[in-house]
Amino acid sequence: MKLEGKVAIVTGAARGIGRAIAERYVQEGASVVIADLLAEDARLTAQALAGDTLSVAVDITRQESIDHMVETVLDRFDHIDILVNNAGVFEMSPIVEITPESYDRVFNVNVKGLLFTVQAVARQMIAQGTGGKIINMASQAGRRGEGLVAVYCASKAAVISLTQSAGLDLIKHGINVNGIAPGVVDTPMWDVVDALFAEYEGLAVGEKKRAVGEAVPYGRMGLPADHAGAAVFLASSDSDYVVAQTLNVDGGNWMS
Repeated sequence: MKLEGKVAIVTGAARGIGRAIAERYVQEGASVVIADLLAEDARLTAQALAGDTLSVAVDITRQESIDHMVETVLDRFDHIDILVNNAGVFEMSPIVEITPESYDRVFNVNVKGLLFTVQAVARQMIAQGTGGKIINMASQAGRRGEGLVAVYCASKAAVISLTQSAGLDLIKHGINVNGIAPGVVDTPMWDVVDALFAEYEGLAVGEKKRAVGEAVPYGRMGLPADHAGAAVFLASSDSDYVVAQTLNVDGGNWMS
């Protein structure tokens, strides 16, 4: 088992990609913290995973909530070895319809929340003096702009940039910071995205989802579990010499 004895925090872990990563980490021997804004869903996920788990309610837009999460984890496990920043939100609209409130919501979660979660956990890892692994979930949307998804794309581009900067700064402490950029992933969120595309592009419900899945070179949309192997690699000693990179896990959708 690649993560035996490690303590991992996964934010946004109650469902989707976060849950798939948490489940795989448990299988690899880690103690896993299911951290999510959806407290009851987090509790049920932690209960369902067959391993040493802890659920924590966290709102990463609030510094006091981030700090409470870290304190809660330390009270239970005494140390933190791995952080996966998976919590995120998505919104869509044409440029001329973007509101300040929508912009703030997306950036507060996807960028500000991620940054200050990195900061809080990195401080603890530095104090421990044993290094650590931090993995930020970006997106193929951070590699390019999309007409209806400007704010989300910009937020994920910022995640890629922050991953580079944090990776270069923290490696001197033995902390590897890297990212994963999923492509189109078949989760309940994509049903919401599909409905928005149907509204803005005049499509039938389900048409956008079908089309983007067929366009993936691999031949289908990604599944949450498709990202777990990369998350294990970046959390394990196998990636000790990987610094400030964002790995595309997207079935060949994007090359960089």
